[in-house]
Order: sequence, then C-alpha cells, then structure tokens
Amino acid sequence: MPFVRELTSWRSGLSDPGDFPYSAVLGEFQRVGKHFVEKELLALLDDIRTRVVAAAGRAAGGPTDPHRLLRDFLDVALDKWDGRYDYRSYLALPLLRLPCTADDPVAGPGNTPQTDPADARRDSDRLLLRLVADALDFELTAAAGATTLLPEQRPGAETVAKRLRLGVRAALPAVSRLDPTRTVDDPEPADAAATLHALAAADVTDDEERRLRLSMLPVYRSHDEYLFVRVLQAYECVFAGLADELRGTVAALTTGDPAAADRLAYARDRLATAGPLFSLLATMQPESFRTFREYTEGASAIQSRSYKLVESLCRTPEGSRLDSAAYRSVPEVREWVLAGHPSVDAAHRAAVRAGRLAGADRDRVEREMRAFADAVLGWRRTHHRLAVRMLGARPGTGYTEGTPYLAAVRSTPVFTAVGHDPCPAAPPTNTGGCPA
Repeated sequence: MPFVRELTSWRSGLSDPGDFPYSAVLGEFQRVGKHFVEKELLALLDDIRTRVVAAAGRAAGGPTDPHRLLRDFLDVALDKWDGRYDYRSYLALPLLRLPCTADDPVAGPGNTPQTDPADARRDSDRLLLRLVADALDFELTAAAGATTLLPEQRPGAETVAKRLRLGVRAALPAVSRLDPTRTVDDPEPADAAATLHALAAADVTDDEERRLRLSMLPVYRSHDEYLFVRVLQAYECVFAGLADELRGTVAALTTGDPAAADRLAYARDRLATAGPLFSLLATMQPESFRTFREYTEGASAIQSRSYKLVESLCRTPEGSRLDSAAYRSVPEVREWVLAGHPSVDAAHRAAVRAGRLAGADRDRVEREMRAFADAVLGWRRTHHRLAVRMLGARPGTGYTEGTPYLAAVRSTPVFTAVGHDPCPAAPPTNTGGCPA
C-alpha cells in the first residue's frame, strides 16, 4: 500500500484535516471492500482518528467543519474495526447529513437541522436527486468500461437500460418539486440518465459532493452493491422527510392549524412517488446480492432510525413492540417514545375531544390519515415481496429473522384513531402503494 507513507507523513505533522488524503483511503476501501481492508491500514486510521479528536478538543472554539468531516469519515470507515458496524454506519448516514427540521427531538450530529420546513423539503429532494443520479452515473460509467470500481458480477446491457429508465422515473418527482419547469424527457435511457446527473451536479456544493463521494464504502466488490447502498440511502432520506411531515402534523393538530391535512397529504405523496425506488432495487441480481450480503452481518434495516420515527409518530407502539429487537436496536427513539412523545393518533383524538377538529376539517384530516396509512402498508408489502425474492427463507442480517419478521409486521395498523379503507381492487400502477 504505497499511500501508507502519505498517511504516515500526514499523521506525523497532524496536518490540516482538509488536506487528509481522502481519495487514496477511499480508493483502497473501494478496491477491496470494507470487510477486507488490511489491519495495518485500519490501525493507522484508528491512530489518526485518536489524534484528530484530541487536536480538535484542544482547538479554540471546538472542532471545525473539516475536523468533524474527518471524524465522521473515520468513524464510518472503522465501524467493523471498532465492533459497532450497523445499518447506520453501513450506509454512511453521518456523512450524508440527512435533512431534518430543527425540532427533530432526537436529531444527532449526522443530521442537518433546518428552521423552515420548506427548506428541509428542498434539501431532502436535492439529496434524493443526488443519490439516484449518482447511482445511474455509476451504471453508465461501468457500462462504458470507464471504471474498475466494484468490478464483479456486472449486469448485462438490458438490465442497465432498465435501471436507467427506473432511476430517472424515481427521481423525476423530486426534480418537479424542486422546479416545476425542469424535466427529463430524453427518449434514450442513457441520455435521460446523463441529463438527470447534469441537473443534480448543477445544484451541489463542494461539501455536498465530497460527502456523497465519501459515503460509498461497500463491504465487497460486487457491482450491484453500489445500487443497493444508494437506494437504501435514498429511502432513509425519504423517511427522514416523512418524520418531519408527521411532526408538523402533530403540531398542527395540537394548535388547531388547518395545515395538518396538507402535511399528511404531502407525506403520502412523498412516499407514493418514492415507490419506483423499489422497482429500481428489484433489478439487483439475486446472486450478486447474496454474495455481498455475506459481509453485511450486523447491519439490518431493522436498525433504521428514520423508519422507527415514522412508525412511532403515527401512533405510540405497544409495549411488546417497544421491547422487541426492532426498537431496542434504536435506543434513542425508544427512549423518546417512553418519555411520552406525542403522535398523530393521540393528537387527533385530543383535537376531536377539545373541539379543535370537527366538520369538514375533521373529514379531510381523517381521509388523509387513511390515505397515508394505505401508502405505508403498501410500502411494507412491497418491501416484503422484494425481500422474499432476494432472500427466500434465509435469515436477515443484523441477527434478525428476515422475511418472517417482515411478514409479521406488514399489516400492523398505522393509525388506530381512524378506520382503515382497504386498497382499491385495481390501482393504476404499482408505485409501492397497493399491490398491482
């Protein structure tokens, strides 16, 4: 590893963290996969992390942004070395800094709080666009033979074209929300994907671009792991946004603000239009998925903080659910629930009792609650079907049951304050809502 000398030199001088040789380190992790990085390099990075943290602690005014970025990168890169590898570190979420509103009660340092909900929505759409566009750019680059990154089990041309079409479709709602005058209408999938990537690249800061690049730390060398990571990151972005909308709904119901129905409608639309991400993920080659997932033990979507926030903001989970592995894997969310946080379910009941919600306003809120519940239940069903296709009877990672767990929770009620209208018999498309 010739670059070890460069790292050692950087460490000896404790140079500016902004000059850290990210490209060399990232290149080595991507060349072999995080699971197979040499212990010599990991030990050196661990020592650098210790020194960086110590130096940041001595700095006047505390850690700088470059210090924080380097610390976050090393924490993600060294998760297996530290014995704390999980879903959050696998997806490098601290590096992506998921957008959220400033009132997120359990927001951590890996999030970017915004005081204005409109700003949080915009940042969320911008991040989703960057993630999908980057995944498609990798497909284009690999198909052209212009990269050696993740060289094993490359997909065929037909699969690549399908991915490009589905990826553009998945990103278009975000493009439209950001600017209704923009669109991607190139007839050829490759041209459309290139246009989408250009749109994303035109609205990105240097820091955002660096964080996006550093957030790709696959465990192995399988081509499809790139797509897997980016789609899961995109869904984390979606669910973080849904949590914001549900917090806004609770606040509106509590104060009598008529915006409650609008927040629910936006959340439902956001989840429904994200459905094509599952179609994109379904293009993964099962044999490729089964190859790289051998090295993801310890990381599971059951550890998704954003999803648990959405679930618990809809209604407070029962005691058995809170005591399950699903919530014990996200202790900060569990503690928040146990502290008695408000939910849409509880806020709705309180608003009805107090007379703040009645007549046409109540009808609209309850209609939007049912519609959002349909979208969530449809998402769960689609998730279960995809997991069955990829995993079969195999256990899940993160020491979970896998598909039996997903089957058991897919019909758990989203709300209990309103009745549930079943999905229509023949929905027009399968976008992750009711099964087509």
